[in-house]
Amino acid sequence: MDTRPPSLAEFERLALAAIDALPPAFRRPASDVVLLVEDWPPDHILAEMEIDDPHELTGLYEGIPLTEKSQFDQPLGPDTVWLFREPILDEWRDRGDVALEDLIAHVVVHEFAHHFGWSDDDIAAIDRWWE
Repeated sequence: MDTRPPSLAEFERLALAAIDALPPAFRRPASDVVLLVEDWPPDHILAEMEIDDPHELTGLYEGIPLTEKSQFDQPLGPDTVWLFREPILDEWRDRGDVALEDLIAHVVVHEFAHHFGWSDDDIAAIDRWWE
């Protein structure tokens, strides 16, 4: 059995599979969001969010939620979902009760939820994490 953690490329492939599993109405708008997979959150993000421990940040959405966008908005850059591999792997190891693909999908759904402006009920209907 291979116990090596997935590479960044393999991790991204799992994240893209989670995006592909979104309900059809959300797949197209999700494709407009840049997906970045990094080992660790960049220092400038940790500083902006006032987070001291990089293990505390598994993912991040940067952008304007679709429910708040206006044709008058002048974006500073593309909407972006960040996934941070090492904090997700640490959570996966600590939990020990969930498949890595499921944890990645959980983080992906929650970050895209920010983009879509979903309520907690919307998230729960798509990401049945508690089951």
